Amino acid sequence: MAEEKRIYDRYVSPLSERYASREMQEVFSQDRKFRTWRRLWIALAESEKELGLDITDEQIAEMKAHADDINYADAIAREKEVRHDVMSHVYAYGLQCPKAKGIIHLGATSCYVGDNTDIILMRDALGIIRRKLLNAIAALAKFAGEYKDLPTLAFTHFQPAQPTTVGKRATLWINEFMMDLEDLDYVSGSLKLLGSKGTTGSQASFLELFAGDHEKCEKIDSMIAEKMGFESCYPVSGQTYSRKVDTRVLNVLAGIAASATKFSNDIRLLQHLKEVEEPFEKSQIGSSAMAYKRNPMRSERIASLSRYVIADAINPAVTSSVQWFERTLDDSANKRLSVPEGFLACDGILDLVVNVADGLVVYPKVIRKHMMAELPFMATENIMMDAVKAGGDRQELHEKIRQLSMEAGRHVKVEGGENNLFDLIAEDPAFPLTREDLLACLDPAKYVGRAPQQVTSYLEKVVGPVLSANASDLGYTSEINV
Repeated sequence: MAEEKRIYDRYVSPLSERYASREMQEVFSQDRKFRTWRRLWIALAESEKELGLDITDEQIAEMKAHADDINYADAIAREKEVRHDVMSHVYAYGLQCPKAKGIIHLGATSCYVGDNTDIILMRDALGIIRRKLLNAIAALAKFAGEYKDLPTLAFTHFQPAQPTTVGKRATLWINEFMMDLEDLDYVSGSLKLLGSKGTTGSQASFLELFAGDHEKCEKIDSMIAEKMGFESCYPVSGQTYSRKVDTRVLNVLAGIAASATKFSNDIRLLQHLKEVEEPFEKSQIGSSAMAYKRNPMRSERIASLSRYVIADAINPAVTSSVQWFERTLDDSANKRLSVPEGFLACDGILDLVVNVADGLVVYPKVIRKHMMAELPFMATENIMMDAVKAGGDRQELHEKIRQLSMEAGRHVKVEGGENNLFDLIAEDPAFPLTREDLLACLDPAKYVGRAPQQVTSYLEKVVGPVLSANASDLGYTSEINV
């Protein structure tokens, strides 16, 4: 009963309970954060020792021995007294490391661990997003290759337009995700640590520690960056790294969300047309009232979560714009919510995209039925050209086709009949064509242009090399909780 009450008597985020993977949740867990703090304190102490401060190997060894066994009870009790999370953990670490107690956090401000950890966690989280994005691209590439030759009715303004192929349409989805991958790689590759900049970014405390040695103050940043797996630190800052960094990162997530929405909306429309369906489990219930329904629930969930991520990206943009001088604290509460939740939601989105893309069901006969209902209209230009070659007058035939097309349209829309344009043309003496001549114009493959060749070229020249270069990241199978 106590366990049930603990779970059910308070708010629990749907992002952790329903949507985000355990892997992404671990990145933004309290344990990962505080263990990273300790890794940063170790890197700071090692760098300070290497630069000549009186810090011993024994002190550093003691810190390393307790890098992961965090004494949370001591930290929690201390925070109730001092109301400061960083100093509470400095205190708790000191209890475990009595020899190193005096040099933990030496010269640093709270943002040394807080901001550097945030950058590290965003980098790690972007790595997870990148892997899932690659797998979404791979699943859609496989789909595009399989259906590159299957003609389908294309739409502009959701009105029937010149045909394309199912595979070509899929390349449009892939292309947007490929742009997201480019953005992600750029932003991820540009991430730098804050380093050890001090209270206002001037490194005054470190200049004091190093007895006025400016060269050592410059070196300590690069040394910490290397120990934490980064190439460098931001060259200038206030107390914090620029909150524009968070804006850039969340914009990448919002871009992925926009691409995912486009994909999911197209699937929802295609499922309405009964041409393509998302995966549907054998025991899945589509509607509590209508047992026959197969609702596109996963695609709708993609759209729903994506809308949240797109809106969430506004938070760091606004926060970045209102930071005062070298530091204000009105970023903290917002940042604790917007950044992790943006990643958790995007993680859930990509799991759904991989799942849907990998299990799409195509109904070629329905696709052909819809195509053939519209193809007579689209074939009129070819019919007219063939009739001209057989001796007809182009201007006269154009007017005839316009009139007959309107009559066929009326027959379909007003009377609810089948498209009878070919019958009308075959019966009109102005067209010197047999019914067999007309039927020859009804091959959908004649009207898809270079769509199949475009798919082949795009997959081979653009997508294939990227997937080959990242082969070790492929093969991911997503798990959907609900």
